[in-house]
Amino acid sequence: MGKEQTIVAKFGGSSLADAGQFRKVKEILCQNPARRYVVPSAPGKRSRDDVKVTDLLYTCYEKASRGEEYRTVLKKIQSRYQEIIDELKLSVSLDDEFEMMEQAFLNRAGEKYAASRGEYLNGILLADFLGYEFVDSAEVVRFDRNGNFESERTNFFLSDRLINIERAVIPGFYGADDAGNIHTFSRGGSDVTGALVARAVCADLYENWTDVSGFLLTDPSIVDHPKKIDTMTYSELRELSYRGATVLHEEAVFPVRREGISIHIRNTNRPTEKGTLICSSIAPEDEVPITGIAGKQNFVAISIAKNRMNAQVGFCKRLLEAFEENHIAFEHMPSGIDTICVILPRDVYLEKKEAVMASLERLLAPDKISVDEDMALVTVVGKGMRSVSGIAARFFTALGNASVNIKMIDMGSNEINCTVGVSNKDFETAIRALYYALAA
Repeated sequence: MGKEQTIVAKFGGSSLADAGQFRKVKEILCQNPARRYVVPSAPGKRSRDDVKVTDLLYTCYEKASRGEEYRTVLKKIQSRYQEIIDELKLSVSLDDEFEMMEQAFLNRAGEKYAASRGEYLNGILLADFLGYEFVDSAEVVRFDRNGNFESERTNFFLSDRLINIERAVIPGFYGADDAGNIHTFSRGGSDVTGALVARAVCADLYENWTDVSGFLLTDPSIVDHPKKIDTMTYSELRELSYRGATVLHEEAVFPVRREGISIHIRNTNRPTEKGTLICSSIAPEDEVPITGIAGKQNFVAISIAKNRMNAQVGFCKRLLEAFEENHIAFEHMPSGIDTICVILPRDVYLEKKEAVMASLERLLAPDKISVDEDMALVTVVGKGMRSVSGIAARFFTALGNASVNIKMIDMGSNEINCTVGVSNKDFETAIRALYYALAA
């Protein structure tokens, strides 16, 4: 007799926005008994004009910590949860939890504590509704006192806690250090928690339930009705998530990738649709040339010119040192014989502009430094690009025909992505041009 299958199911904020969505989640879980561990997000928007609970929590905490009137917002948050309790006729009460939370806000427990309460409270309600055991992530997801995530300690605590629990709800997004201080992942971090749980229980599959039927080839707010991708690899997902695609948090890949656990992106509102399967590899005959087109705006390009740069041993090391001593990570570093360019987020550059320039002058003694503060990055990703001739020609022809000026070109060393820098005003034009030329 084989091992019983185990699936970890993470549900996003839109999937748990109200009582009706809770019922959909329960139905999905009941359809497959292998869905034993559930990771919920905080309640999301119920309509286009609604506000996410996490955003309400940030606002409430900010007002309370400043001594401003906060109870109106707090009551609005409490009513969101009470509506779910009343409509589902749950036996649980959150009154004590809200009293403790209010006191913590007044005592300035911190923004991360405030933000984490959305998932925490939703997890309590979902566990009661499902009849699953509730496991507080603060007890099993570990950070050090500086807020750095501790992967192996987390895996130990999660594995040890869940090994004898048949079915559990583990809230997403947050954890704690050994002193009990709450820390969080970046926004969308419930995806990461789901991946951590999948690794800890050696899951056969990690399902990520959201409000789209899989991974779309590009942003539907830019291109109407883009194609859906049926399958992709971890590396393609990582590239697209990092470049701006928002279906899955970019850090969610690592815990499951190391264990070979596939990720299945599904739609809570259309559970019969196929979704997108993300796995370690795809057979060559199933590869598609383009897996996705994504991008981000508001970058800065710092170009450094130095005569005979290529002959100067250690030049790049000193360049990197200039950014390291200012605690700056960069996006790209295309180079020529006597020039090299560093791309970094504009907000980071503006915050540390003077210090960065001083470091570059001192360490490199450049002939010239020029800065372009108006750049967006657009990336085309696909393993199939390596084996299809003419992709690059179509890529650049499409941008030329759309009158998009290319400021920077960077072909990834793994040959599965090509990134161009364009003006911010040309960002959406470039994405549409590339989609219709390469994927439509």
